[in-house]
Amino acid sequence: MKLKLRPLRSQEVGVVEKTSRGGVYIGLGANLTHSVHGAPARTLGVALDALAGQAISVLRVSPRYRTAPVPISDQPWYVNAVAELAADLVADELLARLHAVEAELGRARTVANAARAIDLDLLDFRGEIASGGLGRAILPHPRMAERGFVLRPLADLAPLWRHPVTGASIQALLAGLGPGQQTERLSPSDDLPFGRERV
Repeated sequence: MKLKLRPLRSQEVGVVEKTSRGGVYIGLGANLTHSVHGAPARTLGVALDALAGQAISVLRVSPRYRTAPVPISDQPWYVNAVAELAADLVADELLARLHAVEAELGRARTVANAARAIDLDLLDFRGEIASGGLGRAILPHPRMAERGFVLRPLADLAPLWRHPVTGASIQALLAGLGPGQQTERLSPSDDLPFGRERV
């Protein structure tokens, strides 16, 4: 898959607060069948394959989870996972590549929280803290601490992870989740598109 990337101009790369901890984590999700690739779990695998080789290495992928929509709605349940990446890129460049993969897979951004065939979110970039802006990443992801569909797979990959801003442990964040955050871990045999779970 050939990605269409717009080069970042130097003034678009924001100043961030850098820390010395953490890896690079992205969230993956889908709750609609893709017109070409089929079931959501398979589309997540296609997205990871599209990232691989674009100066991005997929190091590990969490188990996948079947998760209720947040906020609660009558949408189909999602399939979610978290992946750890290695990339010789700054965060804003990685975010642009995630958006390019979404576009290649037909993602059209309409209303907030709409059902989608693919969703790729930059969750944490080596513990950096950034306020974002046009073409810039907000780090860490501003709503990840409130989302069980992010925290549960992230805990599988990084059980000692702490929120870069608050310092809260991932176990504390999971314990503080509000109602309606239903997650069900899927078995590796459930149409896993990218081989064995690499945790």
